[in-house]
Amino acid sequence: MTDHRSRSTEMNLMNENLARAQMSARLGEAHQMRRGHQLARARRLSRKAERAALQARLALARAL
Repeated sequence: MTDHRSRSTEMNLMNENLARAQMSARLGEAHQMRRGHQLARARRLSRKAERAALQARLALARAL
């Protein structure tokens, strides 16, 4: 009976370790996706700021 119980406990531990590894992998994927989205957003904002600066320079040049 104890042999059966130890195998059952061992299987439970293996399943817990597998679930933990899968959860860790999913968290890693989520962090990578979030970083990718943040980078894309930063690039968009940078281009927007560059366009605004160019428009300001053009407006200043026209005013002079």
